[in-house]
Amino acid sequence: MQSSTQRLFFRAAFFLVFLNGLIAAAAAAPITLSAPTVIPVRFVKAVDANKARPGDPVTAKTLQIVFLPGGGSFPKGTTLLGHVVEAHRLQIDSTPYARQKPSLLSIHFDRIVNGDLILNVNLSVRAVADPIDSEQAARPQYLDEEDARGIMRLIGGGEFDPFTEAIRSSDGDIIGYNRQNGVFARLLPGVDSASGSTFSCPATESEESVSIFSPRACGVYGYANTVLADNGQNGSGTFTLASRHNSVKLYAGSTALLQAVDGKQSSVAQSHP
Repeated sequence: MQSSTQRLFFRAAFFLVFLNGLIAAAAAAPITLSAPTVIPVRFVKAVDANKARPGDPVTAKTLQIVFLPGGGSFPKGTTLLGHVVEAHRLQIDSTPYARQKPSLLSIHFDRIVNGDLILNVNLSVRAVADPIDSEQAARPQYLDEEDARGIMRLIGGGEFDPFTEAIRSSDGDIIGYNRQNGVFARLLPGVDSASGSTFSCPATESEESVSIFSPRACGVYGYANTVLADNGQNGSGTFTLASRHNSVKLYAGSTALLQAVDGKQSSVAQSHP
């Protein structure tokens, strides 16, 4: 007949086996990234169309925490890895009445890396901003020396009090929230009329991470004479910057608002040493 000590031992052993099974099942469960998940990022290194070659690596890091549709999240500073798809420097054609071929820089983000988890991704781009606009949007702007609070000005329009949670439009409507772990909003529809094709940025019903970007942000900000020739919404996940005035250079410290391409889901692969 089993003693009470033996029974307790077997119960504890059974519980540990059961718990380990739950942990293993949770670890094996795939994490997916699906539309309309939005990811605000900052580029780590410059990418110059004068020097870049197809296949060259591109690295960016998340500006704030990103919550995934099926649960889970990626913290601020999570790495996104991509590559240069195409790069052409500007070559002036001196032929009379020649139509200049633009400089192009095309980039595709391939995966998100968080610890030992690798998430294959396919992302379009809603907005791109240069380092100056990005830096200004990341900190309060003060009106004068007596202004102790300052104001946060979002890329793409809109501003808010950094000490207030609700972010309101000029009409007084709440369009986002400034929380402890970042700025979140339901994205509003926008149009990038500066690009040759007039891209649209659709609204979202879900609350997304926007960080320093306005819910209406759509297109290129701060980069003079540069347009978003392709934003990757067609399913390619490749975005292209173009200029007929200078060779395109995406400077380190530039930021972008990325979005999962509709219909594309990518499961996490777990790497082991």
